[in-house]
Amino acid sequence: MKERVILLVEDHPDDEELTMRALAKNNILNQVVVARDGVQALEYLLGTGAHAGRDTTVMPQLILLDLKLPKIDGLEVLRRLRADERTRFLPIVILTSSKEEQDLIKSYKLGANSYVRKPVDFIEFTKAVQQLGLYWLILNEPVPDRRGG
Repeated sequence: MKERVILLVEDHPDDEELTMRALAKNNILNQVVVARDGVQALEYLLGTGAHAGRDTTVMPQLILLDLKLPKIDGLEVLRRLRADERTRFLPIVILTSSKEEQDLIKSYKLGANSYVRKPVDFIEFTKAVQQLGLYWLILNEPVPDRRGG
């Protein structure tokens, strides 16, 4: 079985560390690739820039995407991923501290699979990550890769 990689797109080191701790506490031991801005995320997923030559047939099982990112914000990353044939069906969970209703609405309009506000409390955040991991990494059936056939 292919390894189920998680792409974490997060620019704040504290939130990155919090997410990594919550994953580890829930025994979610998947490889986590971290992109610290929207450009890094797109380059990794589309095999461009610093990731030119990366095998783009190997995609993450799950993308955890913050909205408030430098260079290219999360909503624009989401829009570009949904517009690209290679990334159109990847599960993308918005994981953000934004409480703005317009961010929630725009995220779903652009094709987010889920929208989770980061709880401030570590125990609540750990529970949220546990549920995300259970659903997206174990229960969810991804779209089959049809490139080969």
